[in-house]
Amino acid sequence: MERILVVGVTGAGKSTLAHALSSHLGLSYHEMDALYFNGPNWAINDKLTEDVSRLTAAPRWIIDSLGYPEVRDLLWDRADTVIWLDYPKRVIMPRVLRRSIRRTVTREVLFGGNRETWTDWLSREHPVWWAWSQHGARSREVGRRVRDPRFAPLSTFRFCHPRDTAAWLASL
Repeated sequence: MERILVVGVTGAGKSTLAHALSSHLGLSYHEMDALYFNGPNWAINDKLTEDVSRLTAAPRWIIDSLGYPEVRDLLWDRADTVIWLDYPKRVIMPRVLRRSIRRTVTREVLFGGNRETWTDWLSREHPVWWAWSQHGARSREVGRRVRDPRFAPLSTFRFCHPRDTAAWLASL
């Protein structure tokens, strides 16, 4: 486990697990949303492919994302391990709701200096709506990828409940 993708739907705990693994395994951690959003008004990094290519050329790293479409195959080609947080909506939704409420109320600064606002909650791209609407599609996409012969060399760990993830992490 030297080039790790932590994948799952919004709110699964990808960043939290990636941070923990980074510390435990001594891997450099890269937050995909911070790479993708690099300016005000949720500006998208026009050098995302270059940045991700450079980071994943290193021998050891961990990234908390399935990958945005522009870099998805690059990430999966270069990873050696996928950790799939395949939690049900009943686990995901309370987490993402709590996180988004906290971020909105506290005006927490996010990627590129952006913040979640109450107005953002009306957008289909807001994390709560995104987690709800993309849950099934995201799970199917990861399932297809872990079964794809092109990615067969990947070691895959699939966890369907946070307690299973926690037990696995404690066993490392």
